[in-house]
Amino acid sequence: MLKVAVLDDYQNVFSQIINIDEYKSKYEFIVFNQPFQSEVETIEALKKFEVLFIMRERTKITKSLIENLPKLKFIMTSGMRNKAIDLDAAKKNEILVCGTDINSNPAAEVTWALILGLLRNVKQEVDNMFQGYWQTTIGYELKGKRLGIIGLGKIGSQVAKVGQAFEMDVSAWSENLNLSEANKLNVLPMSKDDLIKTSDILSIHVVLGDRYKNLICRKELKEMKKTSFLINTSRGEIINEKDLIEALENDEIAGAGLDVYQQEPLPQDHKLRFLPNAFLLPHLGYVTVENYSKFYFQMIENLNSCMNNKPIRVIK
Repeated sequence: MLKVAVLDDYQNVFSQIINIDEYKSKYEFIVFNQPFQSEVETIEALKKFEVLFIMRERTKITKSLIENLPKLKFIMTSGMRNKAIDLDAAKKNEILVCGTDINSNPAAEVTWALILGLLRNVKQEVDNMFQGYWQTTIGYELKGKRLGIIGLGKIGSQVAKVGQAFEMDVSAWSENLNLSEANKLNVLPMSKDDLIKTSDILSIHVVLGDRYKNLICRKELKEMKKTSFLINTSRGEIINEKDLIEALENDEIAGAGLDVYQQEPLPQDHKLRFLPNAFLLPHLGYVTVENYSKFYFQMIENLNSCMNNKPIRVIK
C-alpha cells in the first residue's frame, strides 16, 4: 500500500471531496492541514511517504527536500505549472511529477470582488452595519474609469470583458502582449509607463518569472494617480510589498486589493492587515468547490495511471 501525504489542506477539503475508504486497499492517505515551519520539519514529517499531493506554490519542494525523501516516487500538484517544485531535482531522483487541469475563471471573479469591494468600501460598510451605523462612506463608479490590465492571458482577458460590460475604458500591457488578441477584445495596447500613469484601476494578471518579479516598486507606485487602485490576484512577488505598504501608509495611491502575498499564509502581525486602504483576501482566487474537486480527483487519476505504468498529465 502506498503512503500518500496530502499537504497544505488548510480547510480539510480532501476528506470532504474524496471518499478515502474507497481507496484504502491501495493508498494510505495522511492529510496535513497546517503549513510546515521549516524544511527540517518537512523532511521529518514526509520521509516515510512515496507520494505527495500538493497545492501549487504552498510547500516548496526543493532540491534538498527531494534528496532527503528517499521513498518519494510521485508528486501530484494542482495545475500544470508549479514553480515551487525543483523539477530538475525530481527528474534526477527519478520522481515523476504530474499536474491537473485548473479553472481560470475563479481568479477573474475574485479580481472583481476586490475591485468592487475597494471602490464601494464594502469592508468598512459591512463592519459598520454590524455596529449599527448607516452609510458612512462614499464610493466610486466604474463607468468611464480606465482599467489597466497587466497581462492579457486567460484571466486578464476575462477581467477585460467584465470591465467593458461596466463601460470602462480597458487598456493592457505585457512584455509579450498579443496585439491581434487585444484588438479582438477591443482592448487598447499601451506602454507600461502610460498604463501605470493613466489607469484608475491597475490589475495584475501575469505569470511570475524573473522578468515580472518586483514589477511594481517604489518608482511605479509614485507614478500611479493618487486616486488609483492596485489589484493583485497573480503572485505576491510581482509587487514589492515593502514599497506598497509605504505607499498605502502615505496615501500615495487610493488603495490596494490583494489576494496573494510574498509569504503565505500571511502572518497575523503583518503590516498589511492593519492598513485601512488595503482590502485583503486569503488567496481565494482558485479556492472553489469546482477547482478542488478537479484537483483531487485528477491527482488520484494521475496516481492510478502511474501505478499502471501509463502516466498522464506529466510535467516535464
